[in-house]
Amino acid sequence: MLAIVIPYYNFKYFEETLDSLANQTDKRFKVYIGNDASLTNPLDLLNKYRGEFDFEYKIFEDNLGGVSLVKQWERCINLIGNEAWIQILGDDDVLDVNCVSCFYKNLEDINSNVCKVVRFGSRYIDSKGKALASYKDYFHPKKQKSTDSYFLHFLGKSRSSLSEHIFSKESYQNYKFHDFPLAWHSDDKAWLDFTSCGNLYTINEAIVEVRLSKDNISGKRDNLSLKKEARYLFFNDLVFCKILHFKKYQKIELLLEYGILMKELRRINFNNVLHVVFQLIKIGAMYSLFKFVRRMYIATINK
Repeated sequence: MLAIVIPYYNFKYFEETLDSLANQTDKRFKVYIGNDASLTNPLDLLNKYRGEFDFEYKIFEDNLGGVSLVKQWERCINLIGNEAWIQILGDDDVLDVNCVSCFYKNLEDINSNVCKVVRFGSRYIDSKGKALASYKDYFHPKKQKSTDSYFLHFLGKSRSSLSEHIFSKESYQNYKFHDFPLAWHSDDKAWLDFTSCGNLYTINEAIVEVRLSKDNISGKRDNLSLKKEARYLFFNDLVFCKILHFKKYQKIELLLEYGILMKELRRINFNNVLHVVFQLIKIGAMYSLFKFVRRMYIATINK
């Protein structure tokens, strides 16, 4: 069975999220809502949905999301029962009416292909629930390496957010989510970890609407320094632990990006530079090696 976990804090769009659950054509799911000490108690709203779908509601006395969003995700996930699959749904995001039915329709194929992470198509919406004109609905190949998926995302040719993914509880228990600042890139790392850099499975027949607004982390602009710090930490893990799983041309771009982040955040040190140099020599990327070493040298003498 499917567990849909909602780390709740923002009431503003919550009713739209709950409506999308009540409207599911297949009700084989249970919702677990963890209230992160929100200033707005949603209990009256939740009472409207009793009997519409199965849910449990838990109020946490301390606000954890303001300190660690990943830890808030984790304590909400800890509420679930024996469900084998988990979806973390943002309290402002919206499911197509057929998301759950499409998941079960494809479950046999998902299991036969030993896929641990499933994703839907996605649509970006604004604060009024309208599709953002500058973004088209996005769909992925039915099966795609998580490394290829991330690299396209890195290039800006694809996109990915937490809510449109379903993942196996087993893979979550093996790896958990890494606690990057603002949980920025925590999902990117999770999909690589949970799949062991293997295949993601896509269901394009259903869409998850992901809200971009000034009310959520993705839309805010006052947290850019924390986002950049998280990006550096994510790339540090990517370069030291995952780089061997990428194709040669992908490795080059990712290693050079790591160098840019080291330079911008003043994190240049001998071990990191040596590791990148070794990786570039190993794949025979001599021009990129020269480019990287020159960049590190100029950054060092200009300190």
